Amino acid sequence: MTETENIAYDVVVLGAGPVGENVADRTRAAGLSTAVVESELVGGECSYWACMPSKALLRPVIAQADARRLPGLSAAVQGPLDAAAVLARRDYFTSDWKDDGQVGWLESIGADLHRGHGRLSGERTVTVTGPDGVRKVLTARHAVAVCTGTRAVLPDLPGLDEVKPWTSREATSAKAAPGRLVVVGGGVVATEMATAWQALGSQVTLLVRGKGLLNRMEPFAGELVAEALTEAGVSVRTGTSVRSVTRENGTVVVVTDTGDRIETDEILFATGRAPRTDDIGLDTVDREPGSWLEVDDSLRVTGSDWLYAVGDVNHRALLTHQGKYQARIAGAAISARASGSAVQGDAWGAHAATADHDAVPQVVFTDPEAASVGLSLAEAEQAGHRVRAVDYDLASVSGAGLYGDGYRGRARMVVDMEREILLGVTFVGPGVGELIHSATIAVAGQVPISRLWHAVPSYPTISEVWLRLLEAYRDN
Repeated sequence: MTETENIAYDVVVLGAGPVGENVADRTRAAGLSTAVVESELVGGECSYWACMPSKALLRPVIAQADARRLPGLSAAVQGPLDAAAVLARRDYFTSDWKDDGQVGWLESIGADLHRGHGRLSGERTVTVTGPDGVRKVLTARHAVAVCTGTRAVLPDLPGLDEVKPWTSREATSAKAAPGRLVVVGGGVVATEMATAWQALGSQVTLLVRGKGLLNRMEPFAGELVAEALTEAGVSVRTGTSVRSVTRENGTVVVVTDTGDRIETDEILFATGRAPRTDDIGLDTVDREPGSWLEVDDSLRVTGSDWLYAVGDVNHRALLTHQGKYQARIAGAAISARASGSAVQGDAWGAHAATADHDAVPQVVFTDPEAASVGLSLAEAEQAGHRVRAVDYDLASVSGAGLYGDGYRGRARMVVDMEREILLGVTFVGPGVGELIHSATIAVAGQVPISRLWHAVPSYPTISEVWLRLLEAYRDN
């Protein structure tokens, strides 16, 4: 191999996480030659430092919480979790941070993997610098798809680097539970990691700058999760900001804006994400390094006819499943344009990521779980819709009572009064994560209320909440 090798492909994908993998899968299925460039592990953030390890940590926590609600079983599960076994299972689901299986999958679809740091180096061109320093120039005949995702953002606090704080990566890959853990943030990562590490033996303090948790969901979601975290032993402090952090003789000392001093073994900052675009050569194509990439609904970057930005990097919906959805749309759009076929860009068409606007589902795997899809009541009102919120106490559903004693939860559907369809649905309670897809179908399908009456929920299941919500809508 010469020092610089030039290779032409139909499509070059920058980033081999779930999003990049799915773009490659769709373009390869259409017969387009495809290169995938990755600087870390094939499988990306989700496989090794986010979705998979975090849910592997949380599953035993939730299973134990559910078991403790059942007479005849609760007495057998009152002891602490076997943290070593939980962490070993987490390691299994990350393949011990080895990507052989994912590499094998890429090979099976016929995509070429190029390991190294990839940078745009002009129109339709990506230069890859490998671990050995050898450079390859990859030219794309049809499209370059940027699928580089996001990184954790740390606050601008003096001396923070010396403290060696945790981000989501360290929180999901830690080899042991710290005795004490401070978690800064009130979103999904913060609440899930507070849930996991408290159950695995840490004494957790959760510092939240705002008034409550999960502020992108209906207010009752954060309220119920905060209540449960407190009952589990987490110290939840809202309206609290971090003023300074130092590490003294191995102990982290946190000083809050109120002057409180908190000593801890580790501190996790779960305070936001930024796009991984600062060093991918955006300046060579007249884009701002470090910026989010604005796209149309086919995921093509605004003002370009060859550059696509798919997944978190476009800031539309920072969720793995939504990024994979975008990847399927983008792959289909790239393939259509490459063949000269018409692009179906209308809402809900084959080449339009419409769900990014109207039907984004999410599950927070705390105890209780919080799950939502579409617009909250506040979002719907702000968008100018004439809406009505219909609430129901999930504990009143027979299936919930059978699920576990002392069940607590709540459901809400947001109804567009002019079209009588659902704009959003939120469930909070044990087991609702597996319930949200029914709501996603109703919202994405714009199923009329009159037709939902004919979707009969099985008895006795938690899904019977659908009937109760419809009854509440009819009777009021």
